Amino acid sequence: MTTISTLFLLAGLLLFISVLASTISARLGLPLLLLFLGVGMLAGEDGIGGIVFDDFKTANLIAQLALAVILLDGGLRTDSGSFRVALKPAAVLATWGVVGTVGLLGLFATWLLDVDWRLGLLLAAIVGSTDAAAVFALLRNSGVRLNERVKSTLEIESGSNDPMAILLVVVMIEVLLHPERSGVSSFAWMLLKQAGIGLLFGVVGGKVMALLLRRLNLAEGLYALLILSGGLLIVGAANLLDGSGLLAVYVAGVIVGNRKSHATEHVLRVMDGLAWLAQAGMFVVLGLLVTPTHLAEYTWHALLLALFLMFVARPLAVAIGLYPFRYTRNEIAFVSWVGLRGAVPVVLAIMPVVMGVPDSQLLFDVAFSVVLLSLLVQGATIPAAARLLKVELPPADEPRDRVEVWLGEEAALPMFEFRASLGSAAEGRHPDELAAEFIHDEVRCIAVVRKGRLLDIKGDFRLRPGDSAWFIAPEALAERLARIFGVAMQDIGRNTRYFGEFAVAPDCTAGDLALAYGFAFDEEENPRRLDDVFIARLGHPAVVGDRVQVGNFVLIVREMGPAGKIASIGLKCPLLSGDAA
Repeated sequence: MTTISTLFLLAGLLLFISVLASTISARLGLPLLLLFLGVGMLAGEDGIGGIVFDDFKTANLIAQLALAVILLDGGLRTDSGSFRVALKPAAVLATWGVVGTVGLLGLFATWLLDVDWRLGLLLAAIVGSTDAAAVFALLRNSGVRLNERVKSTLEIESGSNDPMAILLVVVMIEVLLHPERSGVSSFAWMLLKQAGIGLLFGVVGGKVMALLLRRLNLAEGLYALLILSGGLLIVGAANLLDGSGLLAVYVAGVIVGNRKSHATEHVLRVMDGLAWLAQAGMFVVLGLLVTPTHLAEYTWHALLLALFLMFVARPLAVAIGLYPFRYTRNEIAFVSWVGLRGAVPVVLAIMPVVMGVPDSQLLFDVAFSVVLLSLLVQGATIPAAARLLKVELPPADEPRDRVEVWLGEEAALPMFEFRASLGSAAEGRHPDELAAEFIHDEVRCIAVVRKGRLLDIKGDFRLRPGDSAWFIAPEALAERLARIFGVAMQDIGRNTRYFGEFAVAPDCTAGDLALAYGFAFDEEENPRRLDDVFIARLGHPAVVGDRVQVGNFVLIVREMGPAGKIASIGLKCPLLSGDAA
């Protein structure tokens, strides 16, 4: 009992310190995952804790379990609409992107470390893929609102590139340990098997879990446990059949998350806490596993490898992979920069150690150092890079809170809370007047709260600054309602500078717009709808923030509607903005 109690004490203490350390993450500008790693390293044998932990098999078990939970949560929060704009380019990066990066980095590592080319390629394969845990955590907690195409590309790539990375690591280990068994056909079959079985189990398992969520009536806390246990079942079954369990659980999460039911909100709420626990626990354990004095021996090698990866290998592979999809230079540069390394490379680095590959400790120490540098340099500079490369969008007008009241298996009433700001369009007006502006839509106010008290809004009632109004409204109108309640002058100026001075209807003809503002489209474009001309010039599905230059004027997507249709286009005039770009 003493041993068990001591273990509980240490585990609780490390997680407790990690959570408290998260409060200083934003102040220091450091990624939270890096602080978790730091806590583990400080508690390790070279740190103030002096805990000796060198059990690679246990660490691998904990890390694999945590990755399954993190990928499941990431899939649950991935909007299926993101596949509309980024599935093909993300798939290219998850395959060619990994292979290209590994090939270039492997050659450089072989030369730099003066090792056998097989060992150099194995090291490159270990750190060649982006990490879903790092990407999901840092993108969603950086405070940056990204262009949807860029954000979706990064998330889908990181969630689906594990099969290729695992395949390359397994292949290189096989080449090192059993060169006589190596063959191109066997490797190709291994990749197809990994991806195929992973996709199959993910799709089937996701549909089954989504169906169970709709049909079963459980206590609120059990819905998340149902999904979590189902996700672990999918991982285990896919892995036992030599498929990619991590790909399977991510796909299953996407399917469950996009088939909303009365239980979806309960699942997301609990899974958020479980994902944070998994991330904290995994990175603390990995921090314990490493010995900082060993890392110091390869500091310069790891630094040069990380720099080559960040500035040469990854950018070249991404540029070649995204070139056919007509991404802008800034988008390609940002996707290249956010090739974050995290837990997956460290977990992959454990495999050679467990399997007895010669010089495997060297691989582990260098890979861990590259991960540290990636989190420290790339992870900490995401907001600055987004602003510098102009892939950041102005903050969206959003409700303060949202709740769904389910009236059946598929029927739900979405409710939103908005708070009236001083000087907003809502101040001094009756909530029913605001709802009447959406005459063709089902919008109505159901409650107003002032200083914690529910008010009677009948008669001559007027909204005051600070009042919270609850509306029943379609999801698509939430942003427009939020704009009415939260108009701040600095936000108006920021939105005008970004989206332009005028909002233009997407169904007007290009010729009419050109005539009104004194510029010219191509002659064959004049009779066509503006949104059709925009998409044709863009060359790919549109997202908010996409731009098309027409002479000195710029057309910018302001809002997207259902089914990927453009709902509003901004017009930026050079004489007013002084900036045509």
